[in-house]
Amino acid sequence: MSNTTSNSTPWALDASHSEVGFGIRHMMISTVKGSFSEVQGTIHLNEDDFQSSTVHVDIQVASVSTGNADRDNHLKGADFFDVDAFPLITFRSTGVEGEPGDFKVKGTLEIRGESRDVVLAGRELGRGTDPWGNPRVAFQADTTISRKEFGLTWNQALETGGVLVGDEVRISLEVQAVPASGS
Repeated sequence: MSNTTSNSTPWALDASHSEVGFGIRHMMISTVKGSFSEVQGTIHLNEDDFQSSTVHVDIQVASVSTGNADRDNHLKGADFFDVDAFPLITFRSTGVEGEPGDFKVKGTLEIRGESRDVVLAGRELGRGTDPWGNPRVAFQADTTISRKEFGLTWNQALETGGVLVGDEVRISLEVQAVPASGS
């Protein structure tokens, strides 16, 4: 894991201005999209050595929303995320390559008790100061995973061929962060 140094500034994700979204094929003909509304995390941003920056994110699985209550309840149940047994999805970075405008964050993603190495391709979207004088930084990142590798194997065969739920899940993050308390 990359070490944080004295030049590393901790930034806390601002959940009200951040989104962790996903998209997955449904019936092999369209994409269902959803998001998680309860996200916490810290970015240790090293301005002098960007590649030694680190990221830590926790997602409350029960906050999943696809715009359909029945589908959301199914996702929270034992067929999919099993929220009672596995309430969190976590990501811990293990390395950063590139520069703020074009980077890759390598890390360990844990879903449903299964950990896998993933790579997020991202970029810094910008920095600014909000109307109350608080500095902000924003990032965007994407990756694609196989849900089956994380124990999310439920499916249903279709009479016309194919399956109800695709395997490939596109994950997209767009986050804002503010200086962490005490920094």
